[in-house]
Amino acid sequence: MAVAKNTICIWYDKDAEAAANFYARTFPDSAVKAVHRAPSDYPMGKAGDVLTVDFTVAGIPCIGLNGGPMFKHSEAFSFQIATDNQEETDRYWNAIVGNGGQESQCGWCKDKWGISWQITPRVLTDAMAAGGAEAKRAFEAMMPMKKIDVAVIEKARRG
Repeated sequence: MAVAKNTICIWYDKDAEAAANFYARTFPDSAVKAVHRAPSDYPMGKAGDVLTVDFTVAGIPCIGLNGGPMFKHSEAFSFQIATDNQEETDRYWNAIVGNGGQESQCGWCKDKWGISWQITPRVLTDAMAAGGAEAKRAFEAMMPMKKIDVAVIEKARRG
């Protein structure tokens, strides 16, 4: 299997395989490609422990690295998933939050491993791209939301 030219490496404490399997079950065009185990004992583990996991999330190649607890995730990195309607928005949001994750603001949530996700309906990004008063109304409608309400954004776009 050829390694992608550019791959996102995501540091996990010890659950890279569980996270990759969750993403593969949750998002289309996602899969666990390979699990690589330690060939021998090492300072923080033993032979056979999962070191890295090759996976894709919505077509994006990633490597999950089981590096230990010393580095934590922040909102400085997030996956942004574009959704086409409220049903798709709800499905992804509820999967992440309902699997030990937590809600945040403006379409952001975190999975149980601390990775940030932006579950963003296209109606919102289209409104922002339109600019002017339409963007302002959509932006102001979005600001108090946690999960994005597509109907409210559509109404705001129309004025």
